[in-house]
Amino acid sequence: MDTVTHTLFGILLYKAINKEEMSKELKHSFLLTSLVGSQIPDIDVISQLWDTAGQYLMWHRGITHSIFLVPGWALLLSIVCFLIWRTKDRRIFYLGLLAVFIHDTSDIFNAWGTGYFEPFSQARLTFGTIPIIDLTIWAIILGAFIFNRVRKHVPSHKVFKAAWCLIAAHILIQSVQGYAIYQSVDDRYEQVALAAEFVPWNYQVIGKRGNVVEISKATVWSEPVLIRTLPTATNANLDDLFAQNPAAKTLQQWSPFVVVVDDEKQLGIYDPRFFRNGQSFLFEFIDKGNH
Repeated sequence: MDTVTHTLFGILLYKAINKEEMSKELKHSFLLTSLVGSQIPDIDVISQLWDTAGQYLMWHRGITHSIFLVPGWALLLSIVCFLIWRTKDRRIFYLGLLAVFIHDTSDIFNAWGTGYFEPFSQARLTFGTIPIIDLTIWAIILGAFIFNRVRKHVPSHKVFKAAWCLIAAHILIQSVQGYAIYQSVDDRYEQVALAAEFVPWNYQVIGKRGNVVEISKATVWSEPVLIRTLPTATNANLDDLFAQNPAAKTLQQWSPFVVVVDDEKQLGIYDPRFFRNGQSFLFEFIDKGNH
């Protein structure tokens, strides 16, 4: 998910806590844990500063998003809260677990994915059933704040707990539909990936078959509609590309599959899941003049 959504998740977590008869120090600890825990896995963005080998794609949403690192982040947040406010409460640790778990797990539902099982597996776990920026989730959260403001007799923590239930239901419905679409086209292609669109219940199916990658629009109520066909030079020799542009090797490892461009001007690869307006923003290449 994007930074705004993760921030909203942190606020929503804090608002869903019943804070009656809670000390000021404990409230501060819960607020810090909710907000920072909802963001801390993305600390990996600083790895751009020392990436000289084109590894950032693997580092971003990599080990810091591992499910096995969740207790470590929660413990760190508990220690920080103790050092600042001298608070000792197991609920801080549990809240940290929940905040980081939600961050890591929500990220596997979009096309970017995460290294959810690192360091034991370098594979990217991605379902592609939720867009990176999900306006439906934003609308649910906004609705919760509006409802909480106009219906003040309803305890606020119950309102925001209900918002979490709606978000979970939305993700479940999106994912069940995406899985059904994936299963319906899996036998048509050698490799398949999904990318959710901004409109709920609408998806792009990206399928590779031989020297062609097809991009189709799909819903569970209709047959996929082909919108673009991309030729891919499957048998091209990519050794020079990887030698001259290490980021290309990383992209090949990171993506479920790539489109290979081998023409008179360029040798390169790109991720077709992010193909928009005639190009993919994840495109690594070398000019044939440097070949």
